[in-house]
This record gives sequence, C-alpha cells and structure tokens, in this order.
Amino acid sequence: MTEQGNRKSSNHWKSSLGFVAAAAGSAVGLGNIWKFPYIAGQNGGGTFVLFYLLCIAIFGIPIMIAEVMLGRTTQSSPLRAFQRLSTRNYGWQFVGLLGIFAGILILSYYSIVAGWGLHYLFLSLVGGFPQDNNPQAYTDLFDSLVQSARLNIWWHSVFMAITTCVVLRGIRGGIERFANWGMLALFILLGMLAIYASTLSGFVPAVKFLFAFSENFTWTSALEALGHAFFSLSLGIGVMLTYGSYLQRHDDVVGTSIAIAIADTVVAIGACLVLFPIAFSVGLEPSAGPGLIFINIPLALLQLPFGRIGLLVFFLLLLLAALTSAISLLEMAVAFLIDSLSWSRSVAGFTMAIFIYLLGIPSAISGGTGFFGAGLKQSLGMTWFEGADYLASNWLLPLGGIGISLFVGWQLNSHQRLNEFSNNSRIGSLAWLYSSWLLIIRWLSPIVITIIMLHNLGVF
Repeated sequence: MTEQGNRKSSNHWKSSLGFVAAAAGSAVGLGNIWKFPYIAGQNGGGTFVLFYLLCIAIFGIPIMIAEVMLGRTTQSSPLRAFQRLSTRNYGWQFVGLLGIFAGILILSYYSIVAGWGLHYLFLSLVGGFPQDNNPQAYTDLFDSLVQSARLNIWWHSVFMAITTCVVLRGIRGGIERFANWGMLALFILLGMLAIYASTLSGFVPAVKFLFAFSENFTWTSALEALGHAFFSLSLGIGVMLTYGSYLQRHDDVVGTSIAIAIADTVVAIGACLVLFPIAFSVGLEPSAGPGLIFINIPLALLQLPFGRIGLLVFFLLLLLAALTSAISLLEMAVAFLIDSLSWSRSVAGFTMAIFIYLLGIPSAISGGTGFFGAGLKQSLGMTWFEGADYLASNWLLPLGGIGISLFVGWQLNSHQRLNEFSNNSRIGSLAWLYSSWLLIIRWLSPIVITIIMLHNLGVF
C-alpha cells in the first residue's frame, strides 16, 4: 500500500498531540543540549534568553507555520509538495530537493554523534569511566572514541538500526507511538535531572550565569540568537513539511506550531538548568559542543553524590533527543521515495536507511589518519565530517528556509494561503495576525536568514 495522493487514515497522525510530540521531538535535538546553554551564558545571559524567545515568536513560529502548511495542503513529501503547487514554475521543485538532500546528509553524520552518546550510555552501565578525577583522562577517553573507526561504525550501525525499526513500523504504529512515549520519558528524565541539579552547590551560580542581564549582548549575540532560533526548530529541511503532510485537513496548523516551539524552548532552557549547575559544582568552566557533553559532564557527575545514576539518566536523555530527531530525518527521506517511486514503506525504508548508513561511513572514520580524516583536513582544511556539517548548516538549511518562506509568501495562491492559515474559518478579528505573519514570511524571514547565512560564512 503506497502513501500518496489522498492518504488513508492509517497514514495520518492519530491525534494532534501525536503530531506535536513527533514534531517537537524532531526539533529537540543535540543542539538544545550542548549548544544553547553555552551560547546563552556567553552572550548576555538573561538578555540573550529574552531575545531568543522573541526570535522564536517572531521568526521561528511563522516559518514553521509556513512549512507545516505546505505539508497539510498537499499531503505530500517535500518534492511532491512543490511539484503540485508550482505547476507553472518548475524551479521551485529545487527547494524540495534541497531539503531532502540536506536531511539525508545531516542524518549521515548526526548518527555518528548519536553513536557517541550510545557508547557513553554503555560506559555508564558497565562503569567504564576513568577512576580518577583527572580531566585529561576524560579528554583521552573521548579522543580515543572519535579516532576509533571500529567503535564509530559499530555504534553508527546500532543507532541507524534503531531509527530504521521505528520508521518501518509506519506513522501511527512506529513514529507517533515512539514520539508519545519518548517525549514523555524525555521530559520526565529532564525533570529528574533538574531536581537533582537544584540540590547542588553550583545551582545558584549557574542561574546567575545564565539569566542575569549583562552588557555582553552585542549585535553578534543577536545573530547567534536568530540563528539558533531558526536551526533549533528543524526548519528549512522539509521535516516539518513531511510531518505536516500527515495532519488531517481539519487539524490546526497555527496552534500546533506554537505548541512545538514551546516544547522545544522548554527543553533548551531545561538543559541550561541541568548542565551548568553540575559543571559549576565541581569548579569546571562551561564549554560548547561535544566537550561539554562527553568530557565535562561525566567528569563532574562522577565527583558528585549519586553521580553514576545521574550519568545514566543523562545519556538516556541524550539518546532520546537524538532518536526523535533522527527518526524525522529518515522519515522525510523515506516519504520522498514512497511518493516519487510508489515504493512500499518497507522497501523505501530499507533502501534509504542503507544509503544513509553507507554515506555515514566516511564521517565515522573522519577521526583517523586516513583520507576522510587527516587527508582531507590537510588538503581542504576540514575532515569529511566537518565538511558535511559545514555544508548543511551554512548553505543547505538557510537556503531551504529562504525558499520555503518565499514560496509560501509569494507563490502560493492567496485564497488558499488564507484558508490554510485560518483552518478554513472566517479570519475575523484575527486578520491582523494573518497580515503580520504574511509580512514576516514575505519580507523579514528571507532577509534575516540571508543575514544569518552571510554571518556564518564569515562575510561580516
């Protein structure tokens, strides 16, 4: 049974809550946990957080509404959605293809990072961390993992297998069911860690570090906030479009988009209230990226009461965050094959999973001295892993966001756009809201995303 055209009920979300859980799971990824806390603390604390919330409201939610709207309107994957709505200008189909390519590329190296989390979860279970409190020992442990092709390929295999199993079970039986239970577990684990962190000596200094208003907020900080608001919501790839295509015609796009953004923001701020109290309690400086997750946090937790339990809970949380994002990326690619080639879900799922798995092998061995690691680093200045991340983050995602904004703002039929926004109801007193949204989509979003893109590329 293929999933195209007028989809059967089994190929829609069972409830709006299931959609919100799945889409929020897609948005809640590793970036919320290892990037947001650091950039918030280093860019003005409370000022940054407040500006970030404004960016989510003014730019993030409107773009999400536009992307989900395209999905619900067409009931199609990204490429087919643009094909159906741009019959007179086939150039728009490039936006759909761009998103699909970005999602495939991102998952190929995202799986490697998620595999690191799986390895550390395993170490938490078996007590495989260094016995002393020497930071260099934890740095060496992480470096040895990054440089080990064998371990990276093994955990890459395990993570992709788990992700594929969920996607193969379909929308309701796989993705929605996993999202409902997975997101519930994620919030419970985050709450447990936050309660634990609040008992530590570093909690008050961490709160001051994160939320006290300071003069460190600059125009560069504003661009950081804008960029993270856009990227943290999984916008510009086509994931929200794909998930939106599984909505029923009567489901509310605006309300669910707001709920998704709120859930994503709660996790980002919750991560701040977990990670920094732990680090500050043992006198460690906060850092960004893998260093925070795989070096500082294990080093800190194992010096604290009940630290081993906390470490196990933390890496379970990390695994859930990674899985919910990875599932959405694979589903988008699988939906593309189902819609374009009329393949069954099982054939499309296995084919795409194997392709992405093989594409991830160069990233898995990028930490070594071979061609994809030291070889490319010497000739091009970055490894395969770093190059894939650079291409996706600095080119593919921004271009996708610009394309979706311009398409919905200018190409979509005005009557159809209004009906989709209002859920086929009279807009009435909310006409100002629609006008504001359209202004943002048509003008502000493309301009702002272009500025972020140029800044990330080092133009200014």
